[in-house]
Parts: sequence; C-alpha cells; structure tokens
Amino acid sequence: MTSRYDILIAACAKLPPARVAVAHPCDATSIESAMAAMRAGIILPILVGPEAKIRAAAAAAGVELGEIEILDAPHSDAAAEMAVRLVREGRCEALMKGSLHTDELMRPVVARDGLRTKRRVSHCFVMDVPGHADPLIISDAAVNIAPSLAEKMDITQNAIDLAHALKFQQVRVAILSAMETVNPGVPSTIEAAALCKMADRGQITGALLDGPLALDNAIDPEAAAIKKIVSPVAGRANVLIVPDLEAGNMLAKSLTFLAGASAAGVVLGARVPIILTSRADSLETRIASCAIAALVAAERRASLVRAAGA
Repeated sequence: MTSRYDILIAACAKLPPARVAVAHPCDATSIESAMAAMRAGIILPILVGPEAKIRAAAAAAGVELGEIEILDAPHSDAAAEMAVRLVREGRCEALMKGSLHTDELMRPVVARDGLRTKRRVSHCFVMDVPGHADPLIISDAAVNIAPSLAEKMDITQNAIDLAHALKFQQVRVAILSAMETVNPGVPSTIEAAALCKMADRGQITGALLDGPLALDNAIDPEAAAIKKIVSPVAGRANVLIVPDLEAGNMLAKSLTFLAGASAAGVVLGARVPIILTSRADSLETRIASCAIAALVAAERRASLVRAAGA
C-alpha cells in the first residue's frame, strides 16, 4: 500500500468507525472490501441484500461475517432503497456500492425523497501517482457526462471540500483544458475563466483557482515556467477539474495503467459520501476509498457540531 493512502488510513484510526450501509454485497470483492475496511477500524458496515447470497459470497471470499448486521432485501433495487433509507433514518453516515450497477445505487440517492442536497452530485478520484510529489484529486471522471457551467461550479466546490476533509494544507485548483489561454472556439477555456471569476466573487470558496490550464502547466513547474505563467496554482495544482467525463476518465485511466497510479474514489454532493469501488481496484485502493469516505463523514459530523454551536 502506498504511503499516501497509509496516511489517510492512519487518520481514520483517530476517529470512530463510520457507519456504512453496503448495498447488495453479493460477490467476493464487495464482501472482502467491506470486511477489510472494518478490520482496519475504518467502517462499521451494515450489509443490505439477499442474505443467502451475501453469506455465500462471504464463504467464497473466505470471510467470517461474525456478528455483522445483515438486512435482508430481495434484490439489488430493494437493497439500494433500503441502504438509502438507513441514511435517512440516521443509522448510517455513508453508502457503499456492492455488486450492483452504479445506476441502481444512485437512483434512490437522487430521487426526490432520497439524499439530494442543493449541490450537484459528482465523483472525485484521489490519485497517488508514482514520482509526483502530491496526491491529485481529479473530478469528475465517473458521474457527470457533459456538465454545464453551473454544474462545474458544484463539481469544483465538492472537490475543494474533499481536499479540506483530507487535510490538504493548501488547496490549489486547476481548471483544465487543452490550452492555457482563453479561446472562444474552445468552450472549456471560457468556462474555466468563468469559474475563476466565480471564485473571485465568493461563489466558489476555500481554494486558489486558476484556469484555463493545460495538464502539463497545471502540474509541472518547469512547463508553467516555460509558458511564463505566473500563478500560485500553475505547476503546483493538487485538484484537477476536467472539462467532461470523457477527458476525466481518460486522464485517470492513463495515470492508472500507464503511470502505475492508484485511484481511490468517492461520490460527493449527496447528504453522505458514497463509496464506488471497482472490481478492477486493488484491495488496498478499495480500503483507501473507504478511508476517504470516513474522513468526509467525520468532517460532516464536525460541521454539524459547529453549526449547532453557532
């Protein structure tokens, strides 16, 4: 496991385990992920789905369920709805995807009586890239296909809030495009400039923003210097906001499969963080995704306490 993810997991050791509803964990991978995160003290799972299938999956994974609570649900849709209900009832403070489609899990989340907030729901990868000094948050590579400017404002704020939950000392956001100059023929450059002005006007808070920036001059100081970009973000960005899902997906997978990066992730913007792991993820990355969600949940608890004391 990489040292950066070790730091996240160690931070969870100082917190009570997050109560997590695991929707339809009916394969070895999802059971293994939830139980490993529990053994690490990161989460306290409630398994929701067909009990016989859950127990069969645990046996296939060689996992002892012990006294873990299992709530029987007949199928994946019912499991997703029950998991969301556990959050609404205050029994859980995060959701975790089991062996069901992401759409099945998200449907009751975004329903009118689900877990929506005023924010757009968006996904963030927290990437550990070998040879790169800082972890990188990349958003959105999994949920929003072609986000509007208003949706990008929420995507950016969600990523900033995540960086604060992960205790980034300074949050430096690069709004990515194919170039670092505003070009009317490239809409993403105009939206990048608009997002930066929104930050100037207090519509986006908690970070330094710059954009448009190309990937090289966003993360490489020498590339930024060659282009003569004077900015506290250029060359030092630790949050990357991509133009659309296709760009984000290609960037994240390029880093994973060509550069050997690890990509833990979480969905934000709902009332609670949502853990979306993939069967292609290593166990270490899946545990790191749980740790990220637990830290977000802890930050949410702290903010509620602060609000109550105000």
